[in-house]
Amino acid sequence: MTSFAVIFPAAGRSSRFRDKEKKPFVNLDGRAVWLRSVEPFVARADVVQCLIVINPDDDEMFRRRYGANLAFMNIQIVRGGSERFESVANALAQVRPEVEYVAVHDAVRPCVTEALITAVFAKAVATGAAIPAVAVADTVKQVNGQKQITATVPRQGLWLAQTPQAFRRDWLGDAYARRAEFGPGITDDAQLIEALGHPVHVVDGEATNLKITTHRDLLVAGAVLKTMPKPKASGPVHPFAEDEMWK
Repeated sequence: MTSFAVIFPAAGRSSRFRDKEKKPFVNLDGRAVWLRSVEPFVARADVVQCLIVINPDDDEMFRRRYGANLAFMNIQIVRGGSERFESVANALAQVRPEVEYVAVHDAVRPCVTEALITAVFAKAVATGAAIPAVAVADTVKQVNGQKQITATVPRQGLWLAQTPQAFRRDWLGDAYARRAEFGPGITDDAQLIEALGHPVHVVDGEATNLKITTHRDLLVAGAVLKTMPKPKASGPVHPFAEDEMWK
């Protein structure tokens, strides 16, 4: 069976979230956002390694609050860097040698489905690189700093990228080794692979596979979760500061 390692970046500052908790650690319908993002991956037979990247400042809290979950789910902690790409590079350096493919999934996308993961993984195995994305349905406006429209952008062929993004391990390793060549405009892992000249294929994503950025996203995610089948919890739930789960 093809083997995957999955990296979950969770070392960001959550500056737009404006809460005492960072986005990955906030409670979502009884469990931390990062736990809900990781759970669909840990029980898969093709996933042989899971690595969560956290800010070094969060290390003590994270181990204390989620130590039982980490042990039960066999998740490896990686210390993050000053930016996302440095964090992922740190995790890549710890991927086991026998792993053939590496996926990167936002630790704040808690509504990803098993079906979507399977589709992305299968396309990555067939082609070398795959991401989920959804076609842009609304009219796209380009706006200046004064929030004045400067152009209407044709939406034909425009897609919104999601995660998990999955790649041949050697391709992703090479891309990260050479990432300094590509400048500061790279915004996701797929763009690094594109910069190397490798084709990246798109799998139809899901509108419900949203990324938590604001408190409004958290409310929407909670509504989405209520419509999804309830998976069995992966390990114990720690009650630290997550009082809502006991109400």
